Amino acid sequence: MALVDGISFDLTTLWAFLIAFAVLVYVILDGFDLGLGILFALERKRRDRDVMMNSVAPVWDGNETWLVLGGGGLFAAFPLAYALILPALYAPLIAMLLALIFRGVAFEFRWRTERWRGVWDVAFIGGSAVAALAQGVALGALLQGIEVDKAARSYSGGWWDWLTPFSLTVGVAVLAGYALLGATWLVMKTDGPLQERMRARAWVLGLVTVGFIGVVSLWTPFLQEGYYSRWFGGWRIGLAVLVGAAVIALAFGMFRALHVHRHDYWPFLLSLAMFCLSFGGLGISIYPYIVPVEVTIYEAAAPRNAQIFMLIGAGVLIPVVLAYTAYAYWVFRGKIDPEAGYH
Repeated sequence: MALVDGISFDLTTLWAFLIAFAVLVYVILDGFDLGLGILFALERKRRDRDVMMNSVAPVWDGNETWLVLGGGGLFAAFPLAYALILPALYAPLIAMLLALIFRGVAFEFRWRTERWRGVWDVAFIGGSAVAALAQGVALGALLQGIEVDKAARSYSGGWWDWLTPFSLTVGVAVLAGYALLGATWLVMKTDGPLQERMRARAWVLGLVTVGFIGVVSLWTPFLQEGYYSRWFGGWRIGLAVLVGAAVIALAFGMFRALHVHRHDYWPFLLSLAMFCLSFGGLGISIYPYIVPVEVTIYEAAAPRNAQIFMLIGAGVLIPVVLAYTAYAYWVFRGKIDPEAGYH
């Protein structure tokens, strides 16, 4: 029995990490993609907009594979969490999905028409901004807590519980962070005046993003008692200082890479590292809860046999998707040819 319990524990933890990994990969890949769409609003020349869109044309739809994997994995491995989280976050999640649909359609249609190109550009900008904002709002609402009726194993809150000052703050923070990723991506992929404008915007967006990281990090421990003790209880305050120092160091390195050393690649890589570190801090805050602070991953987990069955499929699928993603980025590495077109 101890062995069975041990296997069950390992499988549940492994599935939690797999889902977290899928969400992280989605954030860092589709994040710069959405950020590029947000920055689209600041560029008026058709040629510059075409170059921006061509920089993600070969990979943008593959980036969203990880969102499907994360959502599907949550439904399969932690069905109770799925049943609790979705009713609480219907509004922002539906807004996100509709925005991604409009964005995807706009991506394809703007190349096929001249008369309606401006309309599809607006749809691309709006879809990108709404999707980023909705993702941040959903994250903020999840962090602040969801009301759960444990006896009925159901969501017991209201329709507007997700809409709070904290969730809106996180929403704007994610929007700014994605715009930073988009700007540093374009620094890496473009040349000339467009690249220089993105360097300047990345500097401003970097300051805004670091500021939001600080605000959200200081606000989060006071949302739930468990968060506070996790970061400021005993020796853990040292971890909080270490994580904060690491964020500052990465931000400092990114700013120097942008305007002192004028690197093309390092600003993007360092901004990704800031996102990964922030995501790790989020994991430290909520683990082992999957619905903070009501339901743990063990309480929400599917039966062990189901986890084993799904793990076999994931063990095949995830390496294939990773290999395909890496290959696509490798093939389309380097600077964008301004004269190239998307077909």
